[in-house]
Amino acid sequence: MLHLDGKIAVITGATGSIGRETVDVFKREGATVVAVDVREGETNADHFIKADLTDETAVAALYAEANAKYGRIDILFNNAGIAVAEDASVLDTELKIWNHVVNVNMTSVYLCCKHGIPYLLSSGGGSVINTASLVASIGSATSQIAYTASKGGVLSLTRELGVEFAKQGLRVNSISPGPVETPLLKTLFNQEESERRLVHVPYGRFAQAQEIAEAVAFLASDNASYVNAIDFKIDGGITAAYVTPLGDATGI
Repeated sequence: MLHLDGKIAVITGATGSIGRETVDVFKREGATVVAVDVREGETNADHFIKADLTDETAVAALYAEANAKYGRIDILFNNAGIAVAEDASVLDTELKIWNHVVNVNMTSVYLCCKHGIPYLLSSGGGSVINTASLVASIGSATSQIAYTASKGGVLSLTRELGVEFAKQGLRVNSISPGPVETPLLKTLFNQEESERRLVHVPYGRFAQAQEIAEAVAFLASDNASYVNAIDFKIDGGITAAYVTPLGDATGI
């Protein structure tokens, strides 16, 4: 059984690790996929659109293009986001870095919902999945203040939209991954910084991008028909853990 058979999906941040894996999983499950990213890259999507998601005109145009090409849109996976090394403690992070991260991580989700949701509503509803983060729900002494705040905004926006549009057949949920083993993570964390995080992961390893993609596919599918306005934590048990198992990664 193909769980997304016949669905038309728009995935942003589609050339990054999670986006690329989600394109593949959606295709495997029968969806037609429109991939969107600010940069071109490898993707298995049916159609690619290059767009700056902080530009409202570009966002409106990309959904109009997807709808014109396929006749409707059923799924939005608003996944585009960034993390930058200059984003640190509130005492050290410059305003220009704050504005850049918030614009890409939160304002882009607002714009994608604003201009994408009307197409879903015109077809009787569908599923929206927004990418938040585990750090939106728990504190961290290794702060990325703009990233954390922007992802917290995504959580609030998601709840509001899920409640507002439920009776129109629209489900809006967020995902909150824990650390995912991606090229970006390797540029942000050295070995010591990775081990500091792994001590909190019961599995003793970071997530793989495909593991996140599989969860997104569930939320996008009709199998999740009564799942709405929730944050789906894909964190390997981090938020459930008080003391984690012994492991070689940290030596404790």
